[in-house]
Amino acid sequence: MRRNFAYPLLLILVAVASCSFTNKSFDNDDKDKLLLDLITYVLEKGHYEPKEINDDFSVSIFEDFIDIIDPTKRYFLESDIQEFEQYKFQIDDQIKNTDITFFNIVYDRLMKRMEEAKDIYKEVLSTPFDYDVNETINIDYEKVPFAESKADLKERWRKQLKYATMATYDGKLTINARKREATPKFSTQTGEVVSTVEGNPVADHEVPEKPLSPEEAEVASRESTRKTLDEFFDFVKDLERKDWFVQYINTIVDEFDPHTFYFAPDDKDKFDMSMSGKFEGIGARLQKKPEGAKIVEIISGGPVWRDQRLEVGDEITKVGQDGEEPINIVGMRLEDAIKLIKGPEGTIVDLTVRKVDGSMEVISLTRDVVELEESYAKSANVIKDDQKFGLINLPKFYVDFDDYSKRNAASDVAKEVERLKQEGAEGLILDLRDNGGGSLKTVVEMAGLFIKDGPIVQVRSNGKRKDVYDDKDERIQWDGPLVILVNELSASASEILAAAMQDYKRAVVIGSRQTFGKGTVQNVIPLDNLVNANDHGDLGAIKLTTQKFYRINGGSTQLEGVKSDVVVPDKYSYVDLGERDQHNPLKWDKITPADYKPWDGYIDYEQTIANSKKRMAANPQFKLIEENAKWIKLKQDETEISLNYKVYKGEDKKDRAKSDYFKKLSDYDSKLNFTSLKYEKELFTQDSVLREKRDRWHKNLAKDVYVEEAVNVLQDLKVNNIKNSKLASVKG
Repeated sequence: MRRNFAYPLLLILVAVASCSFTNKSFDNDDKDKLLLDLITYVLEKGHYEPKEINDDFSVSIFEDFIDIIDPTKRYFLESDIQEFEQYKFQIDDQIKNTDITFFNIVYDRLMKRMEEAKDIYKEVLSTPFDYDVNETINIDYEKVPFAESKADLKERWRKQLKYATMATYDGKLTINARKREATPKFSTQTGEVVSTVEGNPVADHEVPEKPLSPEEAEVASRESTRKTLDEFFDFVKDLERKDWFVQYINTIVDEFDPHTFYFAPDDKDKFDMSMSGKFEGIGARLQKKPEGAKIVEIISGGPVWRDQRLEVGDEITKVGQDGEEPINIVGMRLEDAIKLIKGPEGTIVDLTVRKVDGSMEVISLTRDVVELEESYAKSANVIKDDQKFGLINLPKFYVDFDDYSKRNAASDVAKEVERLKQEGAEGLILDLRDNGGGSLKTVVEMAGLFIKDGPIVQVRSNGKRKDVYDDKDERIQWDGPLVILVNELSASASEILAAAMQDYKRAVVIGSRQTFGKGTVQNVIPLDNLVNANDHGDLGAIKLTTQKFYRINGGSTQLEGVKSDVVVPDKYSYVDLGERDQHNPLKWDKITPADYKPWDGYIDYEQTIANSKKRMAANPQFKLIEENAKWIKLKQDETEISLNYKVYKGEDKKDRAKSDYFKKLSDYDSKLNFTSLKYEKELFTQDSVLREKRDRWHKNLAKDVYVEEAVNVLQDLKVNNIKNSKLASVKG
């Protein structure tokens, strides 16, 4: 598999080696031009379906770039757009000549308009909003023209800010109503004044402050909006020109397909971290604040969690390296502050911290490898009556790109399968809902856990013959009943696994009408590998679509996804989410099927599916889910919003009533019992956070009607319905 992936990469490297990308010295403009030159070359030579860079391409870049940087049309004027339009049919020529004039002009104008916007929003928010006037706002910004004048632009800001503020205003008035329910009373037992809030007694010092008047609520709401915008523009101020140029580069890249993407150097590190599920650092998530970097979450098992001296709400103000002079990070870009805080495993970082109570303290921590537990596979026992089943939740097909032998999705799922077998599971649910994919190699290995041997997926490069990826290991780790859960957000590697198991008739696939529909393979190419010079700085990497994958039956999952054996509605049913709704997706096609034989372990596979469909049609919970999905789509399509508070409140009251009606969905009880596996229970004695996470997960699973139906299907496919009921083992 590595050989096949490397082939298109090798072509690029050989071609680039014969070209001249050597540079003597670099300023920002030179580096941008080099980056543009490299990326367009890689796209033309390595992309699965390269596009011609012509006038049509130029128009698309023009429209998309403007839309990306000013989506709500509150910065540029119509006169700006008219000025930019002189380049509408020239961008293709500029790209070929590594000319970035269009970007420079648009960027410079955007910076100017953003500075002007600061004055506009402050001026607008200095005046009270009149919530009695009858006016509306159209939030379908694609259909809204650019403002003709600065007066029109200010009016657009006024409506957008009024719209943004009205919900806050309503919230404060709603709180007022609750505060009025706090009725002071005299306690004959203690002699002090007590109050009741919604029927609960509270002491006098805990009585809520007096309700705000509508005028005071209006003022406070505008102030809240102003603070939000101050924080937004503070974030924008931290962005550098190169950050905006990345947006321009990705506008070009996105014209080829939605999964080809340019990673700036820091973004490449984040991508690697997300795929491996781990990083080296202190184990805390941070948020930029004027006073420093605020701790908003502590990651279980990391240095901060083990040390126990830091807590959520503490603010880091200075960062030092093992006794060296600390650096003040107040006002620093959050990304730059994080670079100082993170570091290699085993090194020491000194943090000057303002504690929640206001005290200052220097806390030294030893950095470590932090694993993001939520990224990894987890399992649970599912007990119904006197039967026990297993459930494995897999959030993504993770892998360490630097060392495949380290933790990866395939090996982790294999461990969980073996643990579930040892605890007596009679059937297995593999939950791939919301799993966006990941490593293709892990899919092939994982599929091999459930079949003897045979093809798993077919892959084809542009103009090349197809390659078939097989499971060559004749061991079957799990030959019991298998159900795979999917939804509209199950993509890529998830679709490969679900499709293979469906084609083999090895599993029953339960879920949405069709999955996401991503049938393409990407390679990540470090751009520094393509140049000879060393003085350009880190150029980042490009994630390039180089291949398409196909089911073993020959059909592509591109656009069409995997169609579930048993279709069940969910809240995404009518929302535009799939590949077909993305920008510039590749087309669906098919190739010749691979040579494979369906699984012959089930006696009445088709009857099991029919039984499930019959249950679905009669289940009132699914009817309610379908109704909720249609309502969500209806609300999503509403783009004309009233800015009159009484009208807004009336609509909000109707929406809340409908929302309360759909809360019955979360009251559902499947009567299934979920427990952690033995090895995990032993961890709970040292990790109360993990115990809490698992308890919360189990409670949610008990309300999950999809899991309930998966168990019903497993019962229909239970061990006495399998020709060979003896479960295989990997032992020995």
